[in-house]
Amino acid sequence: MSSLETSKSDLKQQTPEYRPGHSGVAASASVGASTGRIPVPRLPRRKGRNREGLEAGKRSTRTLLWIVLAAALVIYGFPFVYLVLTSFKTPIDTIAVPPTILPSEWTLENYTSALGRSGVLASMINSVQTAIVSTLLSLVLAVPAAYGITRYKTPSGQVFIMAALVTRMVPPVAIGIPLASMMSAVGLADTPIALAIAHTTISLPLSIWLMASFFEAVPRDLEEAATVDGCSRLGALWRVVIPVVSGGIAVTAIFAFLASWNEFLFALLMTAVRSQTTPVVIANFQTQFGLDWGSMTALAAVFSIPVILLTLLLQRHIVAGMTLGAVKG
Repeated sequence: MSSLETSKSDLKQQTPEYRPGHSGVAASASVGASTGRIPVPRLPRRKGRNREGLEAGKRSTRTLLWIVLAAALVIYGFPFVYLVLTSFKTPIDTIAVPPTILPSEWTLENYTSALGRSGVLASMINSVQTAIVSTLLSLVLAVPAAYGITRYKTPSGQVFIMAALVTRMVPPVAIGIPLASMMSAVGLADTPIALAIAHTTISLPLSIWLMASFFEAVPRDLEEAATVDGCSRLGALWRVVIPVVSGGIAVTAIFAFLASWNEFLFALLMTAVRSQTTPVVIANFQTQFGLDWGSMTALAAVFSIPVILLTLLLQRHIVAGMTLGAVKG
């Protein structure tokens, strides 16, 4: 019992008493001096300050991001807004120097004049038909091509996809005149189907590249499970893979549709009267004094409505297609 009491008394002597204002570092030094061990100072915790710094950094980054997005919206959106505002101006205001942003007098005269001209309604129908046929052709050809390239990684497939990219770099004017001659030789001159085939040459390379990236994001385990359940390779593609990449198909369809909808050069070279599209008709809005800016901007604003509606309808699929690669298994 005497040895136990002696140990307790020694321990009390070595342990420093707590005093107000007595720092932890000094206490550790006193304990180290008495015990012969190297003291380890305890640094003060700064979790609150670190958290506040992180929150401030996030807020500043978010603010900077919103500023950049607002600037991009102004840069890219102002031309279209100015086009729409110009479509409501009077003929005098459209050619005023210096130009004004807001019309001094709002009028629908440009819309009535543009939509009342002969050939405008027919050109809109031709544009819709050509864009739909071109989009379907691009998807029908791009989906199996991209699937074969990604699932059968052969050297010829890699060469093919690189060749598709190279053809996308060729200027359209270099193939526009030969295509017009070929379509005239087979009796398809001045027809929507000939123009749709020409537009497919523009959208197909990009469609193959887009669909290849979407198919790469689909795990092979899904197809293997489908084949175990009795599906063939084509059945697995149709029943399993296609529903998974439906968002990617929507994105590809949007790009293919836009490529055909806004195309001007091939439409100018390969159409005369029957299959003229709206961009060609807009370019022909002229008067004896020059370009009819009011009617041109009015028809251009109307021409933009189908694309805007299509994008809004497919917005959910577009977002799903853009985030498809982020969930690669």
